[in-house]
Amino acid sequence: MSRTRTSADGPGAARVAPWLEVVSTVLLALAAVATAWAAYQARQWTGEQSQGYSHATASRIAVNRLSALANRQVEIDVATFIQWVDAHASGRTALEGFYRRRFRAEFTPAFDAWIARKPFTNADAPATPFAMAAYRQRSADDADREEAKAAVASNTAKDANQRADNYMLAVVLFSSALFFAGISTKLHSPQARAAENSCGT
Repeated sequence: MSRTRTSADGPGAARVAPWLEVVSTVLLALAAVATAWAAYQARQWTGEQSQGYSHATASRIAVNRLSALANRQVEIDVATFIQWVDAHASGRTALEGFYRRRFRAEFTPAFDAWIARKPFTNADAPATPFAMAAYRQRSADDADREEAKAAVASNTAKDANQRADNYMLAVVLFSSALFFAGISTKLHSPQARAAENSCGT
């Protein structure tokens, strides 16, 4: 007669059905693989989060630098324009030309467009060249682009952080399943098995 398999040898040892051992082994293997996979994914998304925040920080540093440059350039444009207006108003043609030749290249198109509107005789002309659509600063445009890049990188980092949190939750759940599957064959009484099953669910 074949011997019935038991969870432990000795008197009073409870019998464990072979199918339960197989199921427990399969659950243990799946839970172990799932736990390792979830932990790996959590680590990967944590890395993505760090990179995203690093890119956002670098872009915002560039925004500050470019914005400061744009402000300095505006100050230069305003200062030279005021001197030109003063020279023009006082009829000092040579001094007027002196300042005109020292306008920054980015300011010149706006100034020329403003002059074409005859601002000294046309009441509808813009008050200054700075109100003209032609007045553009590359540094300001670059700052806007960097700000947009920073926003995208920050959102990417937030999404990565959420994914990492989700995978860490999966690690906890799979670890719990691994624990309960591991002790399932160690519980001998029906009451203990019922308690274990209720905890597992």
